[in-house]
Amino acid sequence: MVELPILEAADARSLSEGLRLYGWMALSRELDDVLCAANPRWFPSAGEEAAMIGAFCDLRLDDAVAPHYRDPLVIYMMRGAEMARLAAQVLGKTGGYNKGRSVPFTGPVDLNIVPWVAGDLGTSLGVATGAALAFQQEGSDRVCVCSFGDGTSNRGDFHENLNLAASWRLPIVYVCQHNGWAISQAAKDYLPAPVASRAAGYGIPGFAVDGNDLDAVRQAVTQAVARARQGQGPTLIEARTWRAQGHWAGDTQDYRSLDAETALTDPLLRYGDRLVQRGEATAADLEKLREAARAMIASTLEAVRARPDAGEAELGLDEVCP
Repeated sequence: MVELPILEAADARSLSEGLRLYGWMALSRELDDVLCAANPRWFPSAGEEAAMIGAFCDLRLDDAVAPHYRDPLVIYMMRGAEMARLAAQVLGKTGGYNKGRSVPFTGPVDLNIVPWVAGDLGTSLGVATGAALAFQQEGSDRVCVCSFGDGTSNRGDFHENLNLAASWRLPIVYVCQHNGWAISQAAKDYLPAPVASRAAGYGIPGFAVDGNDLDAVRQAVTQAVARARQGQGPTLIEARTWRAQGHWAGDTQDYRSLDAETALTDPLLRYGDRLVQRGEATAADLEKLREAARAMIASTLEAVRARPDAGEAELGLDEVCP
């Protein structure tokens, strides 16, 4: 994980590890809010920050990451991707990593980010498993961490890849961000058993953790990564979290009652309260980080919006085979 980009703006270069992680969560939340306001088709990640940050924050930079579609931008930035270039992808401007070609889930491969190969969910599982196979064949101790939703766990891609990874003892950790919904269908209607229980069918460890608790997610993933580095094969982790908003930003959510979903708490508030209780931060410290995140996002998007729209020159038609 690279340095938190808002530290200088927050005048907080000597932050504790806990506050730095809170800063990443705050940056994710604030960026998500802005993108949802700018694009009604954006997929919100609010409420899932602990599962997102906790799954990927402790990896080495030579490990591979394959985040799913709700959390790619902050994970890409944790690897060293530039916010401006990611924002250019979202807004269809020049200078993005994907040259305006597709949805903004493409990250720079030189940062060991597993690329998406289609807009269809589940395809990243196969590419991530392939990355783990490559690490095994090169004889390194590199690991791949892949995340996906609970709806995707019902696809054939999920079962095929877990079976292959288990059979070959590949160095990969599968993290299911179980937010309770597959678009508009509640998990109770399509998951007869916990996602983690499926691991037993492939002879690998499976754990369910509180996906709103960043420390719990970190601990589970850290143990699974250590196991993978030692050649002991894959692990399946089910991080039970909450989708605070709709499937997309413009989703009216007529199919759910938010008032009835009171058992889960905001991971950002929860972790911030924990830092205050530990004596690692004050409420003012937390707000300073959020203000720094808002300021950085505002200035970055203002500059990106001033760029020209991606056109033929940006697309690089000379790079396309006839």
